[in-house]
Order: sequence, then structure tokens, then C-alpha cells
Amino acid sequence: MAKKDFEITNNIRTLRFFAEEMTQQQLAEKVGASRQTIIAVEAGKYSPSLELAFRIADAFGRPIGEVFEYKKLEA
Repeated sequence: MAKKDFEITNNIRTLRFFAEEMTQQQLAEKVGASRQTIIAVEAGKYSPSLELAFRIADAFGRPIGEVFEYKKLEA
């Protein structure tokens, strides 16, 4: 498996906290995903599709760049 030269991070946990401590289940229902998917995305173990990333950002009323960040790693 090739080493990734980028990292995608997110602020979902923080945004859930400030959204009246929204649960992962509530977010999943809002965006039409499973709770397991939200858990994996939040933990950085799974990169969501672009569509899901936009739906998550929309659930918080934030631009996608405030929810997800793409970082290029040094070689």
C-alpha cells in the first residue's frame, strides 16, 4: 500500500459539541448516513464522499472548509 502524501482532518466533534451536543446518531440521521460512517469520518479513519462532506457541512450551517481540512504532508 502506498504511503499517502496528504491528510484530511475534520472538526466534526467540536461542531457537534457547539450544536447543543448533537450526537453522532443525530448527525447521521440529518445527513442520511449510518452512525458507523459518522464515527469513522469523525475519527479520520474514512474520507467521506464529496456529497456527504457537503451534507455534513450543511448540517452545521458551515462552509465545507470549516468542517474539513486537506493538508499536504511533507515528503
